[in-house]
Amino acid sequence: MSNSTVVRSVTDSIATFSRPFARGGVVPIGGRSTAVKLRGADGKGGVWLLASTPLDDDTRKKLEEMGSVKRHMLTGMNRRSTRYIVAADQVHHLYVSDYAKAYPEAKVIGVEGLPEKRTDVKWDGAYGKDPEGTKYGYEEEIEARYFSTFKNRDVAFFHKDSKTLIEADLLMNLPAKEQYKNTPGGKPSSWVPFVGMLSPMLAPGTALHANFLWMAGGAQAVPNLPNGGSTQERRTQFAKDAEAVAAWDFERIIPCHGDVIEKDAKKAFLDTYSKYLGPDGKAKSF
Repeated sequence: MSNSTVVRSVTDSIATFSRPFARGGVVPIGGRSTAVKLRGADGKGGVWLLASTPLDDDTRKKLEEMGSVKRHMLTGMNRRSTRYIVAADQVHHLYVSDYAKAYPEAKVIGVEGLPEKRTDVKWDGAYGKDPEGTKYGYEEEIEARYFSTFKNRDVAFFHKDSKTLIEADLLMNLPAKEQYKNTPGGKPSSWVPFVGMLSPMLAPGTALHANFLWMAGGAQAVPNLPNGGSTQERRTQFAKDAEAVAAWDFERIIPCHGDVIEKDAKKAFLDTYSKYLGPDGKAKSF
């Protein structure tokens, strides 16, 4: 069969690379990498990449079309290149080394725990490990919010120009239709009967999704609190982080798992985070 990666230009500056992926080899949640073509305040532009899928030929071709061009041999002028490779949390790191080897000029940014877990990668920064407020170079165009208490230590990213929220496990939009588009069946499937039929239960705003966040949001320690803080303190911190994301002016959500949300994205976020946020996006008290 043909390559199973679905490459799509979401906007003039954003491309996605969607592939089938089953959690634990059973639950079809899909996988996605997202590339953003930067304007570049320094005039160099370049590509920012949340890397979560294999670097296959179709992916490489699109990345190089967007900007993976090295210094011009004749003029000596800098041209666009892949400048940032990002692992959005502690589990979305499987293919980072492949991208880092292919684009050695890029800075590789992850989260705390990854530099120790993936010693085969030269990390240039890690959210949660670096001092709070550390800048990596893309913040003028892409804001970030680190969820320190979330189970997988996720970072949410906001591309300002396109009003797009980009994230890994902080919100899923199942079933993963686009990510299974190029498979033989053309839709999410599993070798375990009926599992694929359950995936809509993790759509935005569902009770299962909200309950998942309720448990996962307080799974990790609050930095600088004795014993990592109580469950209540952890959920309070998670709500604070969610409030910061809700304040961003996004109109689209690109998740790693499930379809891109192109309509009513802010409502989808608020509905899914209803245990932590009010309808106005403000954090609830616990």
